[in-house]
Amino acid sequence: MTLTDTGPLIALVNKNDPNHQRCLDVTKRLPAGPLVTTWPCFTEAMYLIFQAGGYPAQAELWRWRTAGRLLLHDLTGNEVDRMAAMMDKYKDRPMDLADASLVAAAERLDMQRIFTLDSDFYIYRLADGSALECIP
Repeated sequence: MTLTDTGPLIALVNKNDPNHQRCLDVTKRLPAGPLVTTWPCFTEAMYLIFQAGGYPAQAELWRWRTAGRLLLHDLTGNEVDRMAAMMDKYKDRPMDLADASLVAAAERLDMQRIFTLDSDFYIYRLADGSALECIP
């Protein structure tokens, strides 16, 4: 599994996205298995992908989930509390809900890498003080 941010989800579905080919190339180097994201990222992706490609693009993202290519991580109460704490800590960035959900999920799922186009993930730290490895 590969923890995945909103940007790559949009780029992979939207062939007109400037990062489309780059993200396709990255998927060839990722470990076998599905991409995993959180409901806040999925929601954000659905909103943004509609603007780029309408309902057909949204339907494609749903097909990824149905086919098992994309897993949606259900956040626990502790993860939601952690998200609030991180958003407060990084309020000067500011950290958005989707980003906070991914960092909380990384901690819970013990994942050290994230597929993202967002440079903010170079700043965020896990609870143990370590940084996530950003792909690409």
